[in-house]
Amino acid sequence: MIIPGILFKSQTSFSSISNLKLNFKSFLNPKFTLQFNPISSLKVVWRKDWTLDKAIENDKRYKLCARVVKEVLKEPGQAIPLRYLDKRRERLRLNVRVKTFINNNPGLFDTYYDRIRPKSNLVPFLRPSNRLRNFLEEEKRIYDENEELVVSKLCKLLMMSRYKVISVDKLVHVKREFGLPNDFLVNLVPKYSNYFRLTGSPGEGQSFLELVEWNPEFAKSVIEQRAEEESKLTGIGVRPNFNYKLPPGFSLRKEMREWVRDWLELDYISPYEDVSHLDQASREMEKRMVAVLHELLSLSLLKRVPVPILGKFTNDYRFSNAFSRAFTRHSGIFYMSLKGGIKTAVLREAYKGDELIDKDPLLGMKDKFVELLEEGWRERAEMLRVQREQVKKDMEMTAAKNGELSEQSCEEAEL
Repeated sequence: MIIPGILFKSQTSFSSISNLKLNFKSFLNPKFTLQFNPISSLKVVWRKDWTLDKAIENDKRYKLCARVVKEVLKEPGQAIPLRYLDKRRERLRLNVRVKTFINNNPGLFDTYYDRIRPKSNLVPFLRPSNRLRNFLEEEKRIYDENEELVVSKLCKLLMMSRYKVISVDKLVHVKREFGLPNDFLVNLVPKYSNYFRLTGSPGEGQSFLELVEWNPEFAKSVIEQRAEEESKLTGIGVRPNFNYKLPPGFSLRKEMREWVRDWLELDYISPYEDVSHLDQASREMEKRMVAVLHELLSLSLLKRVPVPILGKFTNDYRFSNAFSRAFTRHSGIFYMSLKGGIKTAVLREAYKGDELIDKDPLLGMKDKFVELLEEGWRERAEMLRVQREQVKKDMEMTAAKNGELSEQSCEEAEL
């Protein structure tokens, strides 16, 4: 005889959405209550991953400089009064005065004097240095060389969405995360009208980017491509699935280990597959949601994206309201960093220690920018070294002079 409560457990314990705790009274003994927890009640304790946090920390200074540069470049004429930029320090998360920032990062900007209004006093302005302008030219060259990659990324972002259309404001907000050029709406979208169409009212903030043509070549996830490559190499059919590897020292409770094992046995659901027939609260939808998150992180430049940014696409990609729990629930696939007070989702398989394994070709821009920064830092370090040596020499000369005066005073006293 089948006990209804046991059968019920096998059907519901994988649910990832429901927050209900269900009680079922056994017909064999009404006083006995069987209690089964849905997946949301299977807690995984968050643990710090020092190596992945270090990867984020390594980029902290670079990202700060990139934010300040972006702020100056978007100004009319790509120039801004220094005091205006000082007023934006909080928004830029700049914890020093702009003048100090400029001194610490030479080579980014030139300082010159101009008037904000006619007949007003001259005040310091900032504009891109020649080095920075050379970098911007190099950035454009890298974008041109990788235009097909950028187009495929933009197509994929639309292809995974529910209605194959996404708000322009959202795409502009994430352009840096996925390596989209600043002018992608002006130059890239019109050039590839076979793929993209702008709709709505751009001036009113109600514009959308719509997918025009479905390219089946783009409709393969990183996981599916990997399975195909492994099948070709081994001659054996490989089932697409996630790489699941817990970091050293991390362990799961038995209940959670069993759930993960069974969950991984479910068929992989491509993020490009139509899932309109799936129940939002089904375990299959959990599998699909993780597949979308995995693909989004794979498409990003650094294989990591701040969780609040991903949250902007909750409706577009049919994420559950509690989607961020997936990053701790699936700790063998993702890591959620809390570095800098910002939740950041990181794709574990993309890193070896604190270094990316396979770098996105568009990351060449970051490497060039870091080179520009490091050149300025070396010059500043050399300048400080020369200054220290000069101070030391001046102190030695002063000490020697004082010594001579002291000797002379003693000789005069003896006389």
